Amino acid sequence: MASATVTEEAPVSPTASKPSGKRGLDRRPGLSRKLPYLLLAPAVLLELLIHIVPMLVGIWMSFVKLTRAFIANWAAAPSAGLNNYRVAVDFDGAVGQGLLKSFGVTIAFSLITLALAWGLGMAAAVALQPPFRGRSVVRTLFLVPYALPAYAGILTWNFMLQRDTGAVNHILVENLGLSTDRPFWLIGGNALVSLITVAVWKLWPFAFLTLMAGLQSIPRDIYEAAAVDGAGTVRQWRNITLPALRPVNLVLVLVLFLWTFSDFNTPYVLFGTAQPPAGDLITFHIYNASFLTWNFGSGAAMSVLLLIFLMIVTGAYLIITGRRSRRA
Repeated sequence: MASATVTEEAPVSPTASKPSGKRGLDRRPGLSRKLPYLLLAPAVLLELLIHIVPMLVGIWMSFVKLTRAFIANWAAAPSAGLNNYRVAVDFDGAVGQGLLKSFGVTIAFSLITLALAWGLGMAAAVALQPPFRGRSVVRTLFLVPYALPAYAGILTWNFMLQRDTGAVNHILVENLGLSTDRPFWLIGGNALVSLITVAVWKLWPFAFLTLMAGLQSIPRDIYEAAAVDGAGTVRQWRNITLPALRPVNLVLVLVLFLWTFSDFNTPYVLFGTAQPPAGDLITFHIYNASFLTWNFGSGAAMSVLLLIFLMIVTGAYLIITGRRSRRA
């Protein structure tokens, strides 16, 4: 017969259930206070190395005569004071006129691209909101341009937009017969159309993805109640979807504007180093002003002016939208 002896369990210490890591921090309160800063330190260090330090160097370059003569020894470059800025904003001079024209092209490019990318993203997100067979496949296909490497996608558009061998002219002229002559898409006045087309193709999936995520948070009961009350699709979109997506749209519009205004990859890959006047975006204009003339001080001054403009636009946008949100 087995023994029925019952051993008495030892009392459990209150500190025995605590994780070992927690006990270690309790024993070392100094480490507990420093832990958040230690975890943030790598991110802060990378931010300094990648963004802050180059920005400060660029600001310093805008105040010196950094030309080809001093490219091997930046420290020997003489001071230029505010002369680089005076030349950049002198709209009677060739440099100022070129910068002003490039600024106008960039404004038009950014606003049209933003409107088209947002409109296409909103239309696709609303259209794919009701469940149907194959919806996941369609959503995945819509995200392909955003998933592709930007360089590969833009380079493909470059081949498609060639005048003699491109697929665009082949479809428009030979298949559809919309024109008798093959138009130029990468030079002349059509360059801005090509630039906007490629930028919208690249950006609208991001708008679609963001708005689709925002639509998931709107209860379907609201739409069903509105439909019972006789509200049509357009009225539901105007009175339910748009107000509910307001926080998402505030961030999305700002991000799309900043991305398009500072876009460099699209014109660089699409046009090469010889951009047409109709596609002379300001980032590419600054690049050419720096590396074609070897006047890095002037290019740095233009970059600082661009940074100031974007900071003013962002601050004004946040202040205006913040006031409207508090009044709503």
